[in-house]
Amino acid sequence: MISVIVPAYNEEDRIEKTLADYSEGLKSAGDFEIIVVCDGCKDRTPEIAAKYAKVLTFPNRLGKGGGVLEGFKVARGDIVGFTDADNSLKVDQFLKLIEEMKKTGAGCVIADRKSKEAIIVESQYLIRRLASESFNTLFPRLLFGLKIKDSQCGGKIFKREYVEKVAPLMVCSGFEFDVELLWRMKNAGCVIREVPVVWKDDKGSKFSFKYIPAMGVNLIKTRFGIMKKK
Repeated sequence: MISVIVPAYNEEDRIEKTLADYSEGLKSAGDFEIIVVCDGCKDRTPEIAAKYAKVLTFPNRLGKGGGVLEGFKVARGDIVGFTDADNSLKVDQFLKLIEEMKKTGAGCVIADRKSKEAIIVESQYLIRRLASESFNTLFPRLLFGLKIKDSQCGGKIFKREYVEKVAPLMVCSGFEFDVELLWRMKNAGCVIREVPVVWKDDKGSKFSFKYIPAMGVNLIKTRFGIMKKK
């Protein structure tokens, strides 16, 4: 079985298309489940998601990482992954990650928007692209030694055995979560593969530049073992 977690914060305008597409597209991969983690939602997201997925609701904000970790706790799949609520990564591209895992046996496969082979249908604003490049260079590569091009793309899958090893160790709960997760996967002996994908930026992203300083501080504290689990 494949478990796909979708963390969501006030996504009533975007999530139904995502869930409808994934519900249909994942049928070709065999048994699956979709888990939507409603992270302090104040809108109709839980009601809409319930038509397609198992829904976990939390009254207060968990953060992207916190939402994914809650999804990990209830996921039943042999392969466990997550994707964004905005459908920037279409289900046919998510299926490429599963195909790569089955072909190579890698314990983790992540979507890659940075390779020459990737196709960007609609790009991020220039300032966001520059910020993304700077973040990937400074934190995943230099601070954590991850030899990957794109730590933050919202499409990742893992073999269950590595999720079970790593999830209890996690301390980050915000947008920086992906870097810590991949670092801990690597430290657990997990082979990480990247797959170039077709990707379209959604200008309604919930990410804001105001989060970057806290992301950096949390990652530095995590790397040197002084970040505490919430």
